[in-house]
Amino acid sequence: MDAPVSRSDAARSDAPLIDPFARTIDYLRVSVTDRCDFRCVYCMSEHMTFLPKRDLLTLEELDRLCSAFVGLGVRKLRITGGEPLVRRNIMWFFDRMGRHLDSGALEELTLTTNGSQLARHAQALADAGVRRVNVSLDTLDAEKFARVTRWGRLDAVLRGIEAAKKAGLAVKINAVAIKDFNDGEIHDMIAWAGDEDLDLTFIEVMPMGEMEEQERLGQYWPLTQVRRTIAERWTLTESAHRTGGPARYVEVAETGRRLGFITPLTHNFCESCNRVRLTCTGTLYLCLGQDHAADLRAPMRASDDPAVLERAIRAAIALKPKGHDFDYSRQKVDGQVKARHMSVTGG
Repeated sequence: MDAPVSRSDAARSDAPLIDPFARTIDYLRVSVTDRCDFRCVYCMSEHMTFLPKRDLLTLEELDRLCSAFVGLGVRKLRITGGEPLVRRNIMWFFDRMGRHLDSGALEELTLTTNGSQLARHAQALADAGVRRVNVSLDTLDAEKFARVTRWGRLDAVLRGIEAAKKAGLAVKINAVAIKDFNDGEIHDMIAWAGDEDLDLTFIEVMPMGEMEEQERLGQYWPLTQVRRTIAERWTLTESAHRTGGPARYVEVAETGRRLGFITPLTHNFCESCNRVRLTCTGTLYLCLGQDHAADLRAPMRASDDPAVLERAIRAAIALKPKGHDFDYSRQKVDGQVKARHMSVTGG
């Protein structure tokens, strides 16, 4: 039976963030912008209408909000977008978050990026305290890369990966497994990652955004099938490695690198979910696959008292659901979050 958190514990200012199902929330993903220089087909429409700038939190407000979460026990902070590195003056924000690493309050500051701007920011990220980055890369074929991203260039991303490695950043590649798109490249990507000393994680397509149901079903390639395909060629052994996120890892004997699987549909990880997602407008989403959300911008702007913001955060965490409802079974996309593109919450 799930044990609810007592009101007295939740009210203590020094109590950690505990949701109604006794899960400790110590991981915050922060979307610093909804804008992106790509238009990936599974993430957003080609002709997106982005938020007006007046609706976005300032970098100073993002600093205040994230710092409040760190003060309440968040130990891992992942910066996402859209594409986070397209936001003007974003390195100021990374430098500000770096102070929490220096104090020991924050264990890790990480970044998920499409890699397009990484070549010019990699060293500054390392200087701010970032030690590893995730780069989204679904194909090593330049023509297919341009097709899936609509606007992207593979050579720019590869240069960004090299710059990150040169700056001392550990790089993990995130690849969305897409049926009839990159299903013929799986072995090539594993071999390439091994040659480049990179870890690689495959992710299932999630039913989010305004897409036709059959189009979304056509993209879906269960990672149970992907893993069986990989095991036909590579020697895989289970790994206890964890990064604080949802990936489950194996070791690839032939390359010496780790291979991860993020399976929100075939094997969801809701029972151990330790994260929430903050958007660039100050909306806190409690689950990627549900619409439970709370507005933190209004209470933050209404008062300079840290206690007001803390109460709003704790009240939001109390709304976190037990799990999502994503389901591709029976040739129907159940649990689809149609009103929200992936770019809104940063994945």
